[in-house]
Amino acid sequence: MQETTEKTDAGWIDHFAGLSALPDDIRADLVKGSQIISVPAGTQVFEPGQSADRLLLLLQGTVRVQQRSDTGREVFLFRVHAGESCVLTTACMLAFEDYSADGIAETDVTAVAIPRATFDDLVARSAVFREFVFTAYSRRITDLFTLIDDIVFQRMDVRLASRLLELAGPDGVVHATHAVLGTELGTAREVISRTLSEFQRRGWVQQSRGEVRIVGRAGLEQLVRSAGEG
Repeated sequence: MQETTEKTDAGWIDHFAGLSALPDDIRADLVKGSQIISVPAGTQVFEPGQSADRLLLLLQGTVRVQQRSDTGREVFLFRVHAGESCVLTTACMLAFEDYSADGIAETDVTAVAIPRATFDDLVARSAVFREFVFTAYSRRITDLFTLIDDIVFQRMDVRLASRLLELAGPDGVVHATHAVLGTELGTAREVISRTLSEFQRRGWVQQSRGEVRIVGRAGLEQLVRSAGEG
């Protein structure tokens, strides 16, 4: 993996509210035992079969976590944003297991890397650090159960509307192909294409190569709300 590293100071701890209560000695050990890394967009941060030997706390950027089936189908699991850690990494480190999914830097990423030795030491010694780790872990597990519920029970048009609203930039544009959106939602590209065509017919979106522009946000939001009320 292509990356650059630099020494850390205690300033990064302020990006993570759960670490602000660390005692001075634990804080010093955490800073001393970690380093800041930077990886460019498109970098594979981890892959199936790789050992989980460090916990990454994101300072900037996003990491997309997805899983590939035996047939080659990719299914989006979750994103790790700035101010968060990766629940899959946490699970693998706690269980001493290898990764079972891919982590891809969607943007340029800056993160704090906490090696296993430091991680294990602080989990054992510090109640504050343990609470930080397990609070993030439990929150993401809840998100994953929500994802499973959506895949099994939620209509595809509602899921796609919700994801478009989530992914759209300030200009209302989602930079993604139909295939990428299919991976996001665990469905085929053709299903996405049909659903987007219906959204366009209703005046909610406009499509062009590699992007979808939201022009009728209120319609998409109403679709999502009505599903929640039902």
